[in-house]
Amino acid sequence: MFNSLSDRLASTFKNLRGKGRLSEADVDATVREIRRALLDADVAVPVVRAFTASIKERATGSEVSEALNPAQQVVKIVNEELQGILGGETRRINMAKTGPTIIMLAGLQGSGKTTFAGKLGRWLAGQGHKPLLVASDLQRPNAVTQLQVVGERAGVPVYAPHPGTTSEFDDPTGDPVQVARDGVTTARAKLHDVVIVDTAGRLGVDQELMKQARDIRDAIVPDEVLFVIDAMIGQDAVNTALAFNEGVDFTGVVLSKLDGDARGGAALSVASVTGKPIMFASTGENVTDIEQFHPDRMASRILDMGDVLTLIEQAEASWDKAEADRMAKKFQDREDFTFEDFLAQMQQIRKMGSMKKMLMMMPGAAQMRQQLENFDDKEIDRIEAIVRSMTPHERVAPKIINGSRRARIARGSGVTVSEVNQLMERFAQAQKMMKRMASGQGVPGMPGGMPGMGGAGGAKKNRKNVKAKGGKKGRSGNPAKREAELKGQTQKPAQKNGSSFGKSQDFDMDSMNLPKGFEKFLGDK
Repeated sequence: MFNSLSDRLASTFKNLRGKGRLSEADVDATVREIRRALLDADVAVPVVRAFTASIKERATGSEVSEALNPAQQVVKIVNEELQGILGGETRRINMAKTGPTIIMLAGLQGSGKTTFAGKLGRWLAGQGHKPLLVASDLQRPNAVTQLQVVGERAGVPVYAPHPGTTSEFDDPTGDPVQVARDGVTTARAKLHDVVIVDTAGRLGVDQELMKQARDIRDAIVPDEVLFVIDAMIGQDAVNTALAFNEGVDFTGVVLSKLDGDARGGAALSVASVTGKPIMFASTGENVTDIEQFHPDRMASRILDMGDVLTLIEQAEASWDKAEADRMAKKFQDREDFTFEDFLAQMQQIRKMGSMKKMLMMMPGAAQMRQQLENFDDKEIDRIEAIVRSMTPHERVAPKIINGSRRARIARGSGVTVSEVNQLMERFAQAQKMMKRMASGQGVPGMPGGMPGMGGAGGAKKNRKNVKAKGGKKGRSGNPAKREAELKGQTQKPAQKNGSSFGKSQDFDMDSMNLPKGFEKFLGDK
């Protein structure tokens, strides 16, 4: 969504690198480029003016002039100002203290409101809540049916007493206000702690439908009114948001279709103009494609600093702890990494969602955008098909996979033999790396080894110590020092058996009841 804006800002900051001091002309040129980048991204003009004015004021002050690295300080200022226009802090749902929490959805038709209702229901269910979806959109053809389908995919029950309009020629006969009211009553009776009410979308700022939305709000008194807006709407986002804010007084914003390729200026305009926080982002068509909106993380994504925290949260939410413990124990016991383990890891990664989206959250991903855009998520499906075409014995003993077996695996998985060969080569390299890490030798290509585990760097250091202590090459090159060293080695106390307190016969080792074989540590016996 913000690819163009990210590229323009990265290019602007690149021109600042290497400058020990920023002149007023440098600051003006930087602010001018930032202004152009924001306007090209369809950010509202009033927002751009306020944003660039704040940056210029801070960049020309002591905050930058006295900094050791002025370029980095300017990036820091832009990052903080971006967080400010995106809402500043993460805003969470205000849950009701008594009774069910009522969430009402409003927005233009086609903004993704009904789909978001299912996503939000599934997300809340994952948080331990028991949501209920209420179908109050009786105007749009098949809106009720769509919510039922989405609810079924999300695993969330739907209250839909009226079928609504089934075609554009039908006249709506149901009362959406009464449906919303009855939905809340049903939720209380069935002990649902969250109610999500889907209302009719508007083709524009329709006064009649806006009045209907106000009536629904007055009837159910929601704890949250979320305004769902298409992130690709462009400059018109501000006018639409202001109209809905005046009509239904929403409490939060939801950005839908954030995975699109439009310029995405709506995200940088709505929160600043309306003063209402962005609470959620819808990033795809699946019911799992929903994120809680964090202004600081979104600002980091725009500036190509990555979003590692969201990546970690997704991993924690989808990763199987039992499988992770099993792999950790296998790694600790230095057991061979097999194709069965490889397949289990692939399935864990699939649970996290699109590999392309995950890679784009890494810092510096914009520099590899072309390669990431060419990455095909179906490559994981092909790899899984190859592994599943192997016999159970082949998966745990890949060395037995000869030419004829590879040809059979290729036919079974619908790929070429060369693709099977490539996977086998990569897997062999992964096995070697796992063995090296398990034995403490570190990752190939990395300096040194794992601390305290005798890695490659550690082994070299140990060899040096051995030479220095007793080997020929460890002796000094100075004749006088070498003679002193030899004299010190030959003149040692004539005590045996390692006794530090007298002669070895002063105590009887047999009377000490030592473990068998322990005597070798006490002397030459």
